[in-house]
Amino acid sequence: MFPVLTNKAMKLRIEEAVAVLKEPWSPVEIGWFNDQVIRLALFRGEYHWHIHEREDEAFLVHNGKLTIQLRDRENIVLHAGEMGVVPKGTEHCPKCEKDTYVLMIEPATLQSEGDR
Repeated sequence: MFPVLTNKAMKLRIEEAVAVLKEPWSPVEIGWFNDQVIRLALFRGEYHWHIHEREDEAFLVHNGKLTIQLRDRENIVLHAGEMGVVPKGTEHCPKCEKDTYVLMIEPATLQSEGDR
């Protein structure tokens, strides 16, 4: 397994964490700082539409291409090395055509499946 980053001075090679991910849409926690968590997940196909009522959610694409579908505005399309934020209260649905590894930086209280 790989080390989980904490408030100690340390580093993590993202590729080590990517290597152990096999299940799509099952994020693993790879780091913590302040009251935030960094989660890494394999995205495959399309997730479900959901909303986070109280928290913003940041997505950083490690490799691949991610489309974050939004109901009330233009979709966010992210390529490797690009980052986007979905504001709290925004209904969204992540989707990708090929396997894509994504880092999510979010409050530790955020439920990945959404509040509704």
